[in-house]
Amino acid sequence: MPIQAIDSDRLYRKIARQLSGLIDAGEFKPGERLPAERELARQLAVSRPSVREALIALEIQGKVEVRVGSGVFVATPRPTVRCAVEEGEGPFELIHARKLIEGETAAVAAREATPAEVDAIGVAVEEMQRCHQRGESTDAADRSFHTNIARATHNHVLASVVQMLWDEGRGAIWKTMEKHFQTPPLRAATLRDHRAVHEAIAGHDARAARTAMHRHLSRVAQEFASGWDLYKKRQARSSPKVAP
Repeated sequence: MPIQAIDSDRLYRKIARQLSGLIDAGEFKPGERLPAERELARQLAVSRPSVREALIALEIQGKVEVRVGSGVFVATPRPTVRCAVEEGEGPFELIHARKLIEGETAAVAAREATPAEVDAIGVAVEEMQRCHQRGESTDAADRSFHTNIARATHNHVLASVVQMLWDEGRGAIWKTMEKHFQTPPLRAATLRDHRAVHEAIAGHDARAARTAMHRHLSRVAQEFASGWDLYKKRQARSSPKVAP
């Protein structure tokens, strides 16, 4: 059963299912190395970020293991776990969608927000800072920041879309990739990003608000891409050495 090309509009789930099917069918056997990420992207006719997302999903599912300097290998079968492939959207597609939508949402909020709504956005930023200083999760404050901006557009559809992107998109794949770059310096960078968005909205500068939101989400995408390499290194350090 050869690898088959995937339509470009399919998500990482389709890639993961095909690779999982090939593993289950014995095309790739336990201990065997999968083709390199670049080669998989070429054969599947998809982007490398989509391949990364699929491999992360298969790692969570227990189908593959990553060995730094060696590649991605088929794992020894283990008891079935909940299928992470179904949990959340692909982070790179999700961030791209958020950048398109939330950039414009921030611009509209800069034009439409009332003083009370600007204050609510600022409160979320301050709560993020407190959580950051205490070493606690900033997820709740981060969500409040983005949804408060959406509500400040006075457009219920936009508010619903931003809330949906936040609540339904942050599944197992997002969480697995996210944890690999949550260092104190990078959390501080996120806080600075959010302050810049808030300041632009408070100044009713739509162009600056759009640019600041785009800059923030672009940085997150870049960190996810870098996180893939960190993920491989950490997995290699925590896995027993396997003789060649």
